[in-house]
Amino acid sequence: MTKSISPAETNLQSKEKIPFFKFVLTGGPCAGKTTALARIYSYLRERGFEVITCPECFTILASNGLSLDFFGVDGMDKIIQNSVMDIQISMEEGLEKTLRGFGKPAVLLCDRGPMDGAAYLSEEKWNSILKERGVTVTDLRDRRYNAVLHMVTAADGAEAFYTLENNAVRSEDAATAMTLDRKTQKAWSGHAHHYVFDNATDFEGKLQRIVDTISKLVGLPSNLSRRSAKFLLKSVPDPKSFPEDVVYHSFEVEKVYLVNQDADKESYSFIRKRTTIDRDGKLMGTVYQITTVQQTADGETIEQKRIINAREYNTAYKSRDSSRHIIVQKRISFLYKLQSFTIHQYEKPSKGLCFLHAQVETGTDSAREAKCKVEIPQFLDVDRRLKGAEDERKYGAYGLSLITE
Repeated sequence: MTKSISPAETNLQSKEKIPFFKFVLTGGPCAGKTTALARIYSYLRERGFEVITCPECFTILASNGLSLDFFGVDGMDKIIQNSVMDIQISMEEGLEKTLRGFGKPAVLLCDRGPMDGAAYLSEEKWNSILKERGVTVTDLRDRRYNAVLHMVTAADGAEAFYTLENNAVRSEDAATAMTLDRKTQKAWSGHAHHYVFDNATDFEGKLQRIVDTISKLVGLPSNLSRRSAKFLLKSVPDPKSFPEDVVYHSFEVEKVYLVNQDADKESYSFIRKRTTIDRDGKLMGTVYQITTVQQTADGETIEQKRIINAREYNTAYKSRDSSRHIIVQKRISFLYKLQSFTIHQYEKPSKGLCFLHAQVETGTDSAREAKCKVEIPQFLDVDRRLKGAEDERKYGAYGLSLITE
């Protein structure tokens, strides 16, 4: 007798991928995460997404009896962070199943994530947790989330608004908040979509920049005209020569463009394989992603990105566009003065070409444009900034991929 499967179970097992996105919202103390989560939740719900928020797990413990006295016992910091990670992972997985089972486009908003623990432990203790669990940074950072949204503490740039009054479990002074903010940024640095939102605008502007960025990530129209500024580099940089305080992460990237299934639309898709390279040159964990890019009638570019598994990547690979090169790059990601940068060094095609991509949110608002200028790292040899459609055709990955011979 065949066992019947419920509609919810069918949704969970369905090979038809219903849009699902998982974002982690992190940052230093008093950065505005609670308000931002509420704003994002309402915004996405009003536009047809089912949304669930996964609460901050340390706050759950602290609100239910965990006190600072626990940290008075040597070694408790590691045990507590391990417990926080257990709860975090379990809650996220349960909530993800709940959303996927419902069978509608959905977003899981996570208030902090497993990598936040690295900001509160010594490097030795953090690495021991990873070893004991048998996981890597790639597992906890890159594979779990579509994007990481970091809100900078009000103690850095909006000091007048830094307060301990709206969070009963917060005890950090402004200096400590800034230190924790920097450590948290470094913990998540290296994720392919790591966005840092500083206090260059007022708080409402900060919230709008976050909403605009998420709009782009889920494929909704937004007020952002672009998310990155691109610069041509004169030479390939050696990351070992970077200043000691610049923490960098290296990756090997393979990008494969797919045959356009709908020739009537101004759109294209590609799959990407991104493998972490450790300091000794050893290949570590790999993350796979599929991206669809579409031009709207008014000329806006909308991208939708989704993490996939190796089997899905290999299946999609069979539909690759043979009229285009497979793009192979080495990428180096790092943070510099509250901005996220990635160096794209081409191996195939056009070996030797090298670009710097800088996170920047811009729009039609001239005041915002003025406050979002890129501060170029002085240790890089920049030729010029790329601008306009001609540069995009000549130096963009989509243009470079086209086989012309």
